[in-house]
Amino acid sequence: MIIGLTGSIASGKSTVAEMLKELNLPIIDADLVARVVVEPGTETLKQIVEAFGEEVLLDEGTLNRPKLGDIIFHEPAARKTLNDIIHPAIRQEMLRQRDELLENGAKDIVMDIPLLFESRLQHFVEKILVVSVTEETQLKRLMERNNLSEKDAKARISSQLPLSEKEKGADAVIYNNKSLESTREQLHKILIKWNVLK
Repeated sequence: MIIGLTGSIASGKSTVAEMLKELNLPIIDADLVARVVVEPGTETLKQIVEAFGEEVLLDEGTLNRPKLGDIIFHEPAARKTLNDIIHPAIRQEMLRQRDELLENGAKDIVMDIPLLFESRLQHFVEKILVVSVTEETQLKRLMERNNLSEKDAKARISSQLPLSEKEKGADAVIYNNKSLESTREQLHKILIKWNVLK
């Protein structure tokens, strides 16, 4: 079974991804793939520099993520330009990894895709697992984790689809407001129900 794991910024999706790793499930991580496709020498990085200029590069030729982040977070048109360059490359690489795992006999695969709904990639997976938290928890965690003001944290949260919307498109939801133990328990129940765990 191909499981799509998603959530929103500071919802605890990475925590759940770690729990899935501990269960030895192969994980294709969209964020890691996003780094691979913009390594120096890639076509994707070349296109980003053409679109945004040399200032998005660091001295050694790697992508200056904070700089690019500043440009796109407050500029919807720039964000769209970047997404149009980077998303096709990420999709292609994720599917390549998925097919390789299937060829090598993997029965269950987790595709960890933060923007699964925003990028309309539901067709990549068979089941969707959403990690959710209350809005208050999300805001508090993000401000603490990234040392952001409330205004900046809210801007980042609002650049993604609300968790309430993601929950509607999920086959299962893990509520990550309480203890890690509670989160792990919910995960195990879902995986047993889906016949991934015995």
